[in-house]
Amino acid sequence: MHPPMNADMPPAAHTAPRGVAAAPTYRERLSPSLWTLLSAAVAAPMISLVFVPLDATIALIAGLVAAAVILVALVLAAPVIEVRDGELRLGRAHIPARLLGEPQGFTGDEAREIRGPGLPRTAWHLLRGGIDGVVVVPVRDDRDPVSVWVFSTRTPDRVSAAIRRSQSS
Repeated sequence: MHPPMNADMPPAAHTAPRGVAAAPTYRERLSPSLWTLLSAAVAAPMISLVFVPLDATIALIAGLVAAAVILVALVLAAPVIEVRDGELRLGRAHIPARLLGEPQGFTGDEAREIRGPGLPRTAWHLLRGGIDGVVVVPVRDDRDPVSVWVFSTRTPDRVSAAIRRSQSS
């Protein structure tokens, strides 16, 4: 006989042993676009110019180190979309999948409309420039002031499918 499940705990909390997280069904880092990374890399020659009066070698090393630090910081600070343990996680924000409605993925002109004038006033959003796809997921919790989650993704169909799978399990 199985022990009774606590009604306050999401069902996914019982699927993995305590202290062991289940593998995510979907994971994507919204890393910066190539143009953003190239723009950040321009910092190397600018920083090098500051140190040239001291020594050319120091200037070169300082520029390269600064560029590497900026690029690594941009990539590591990029938010992660993850569907795991019955939850949708977007950066530090998370919501149980059972509180979400039917996800819809958009690209092209539809995505541009949703990111711009079509963005609801009560939406929680995580939008990134240079990423075309957008997923819109309604929130079915009457106590939540947020009516919909809107977020950028490179693969809207895969995220939507992962959310649906998480809702059905």
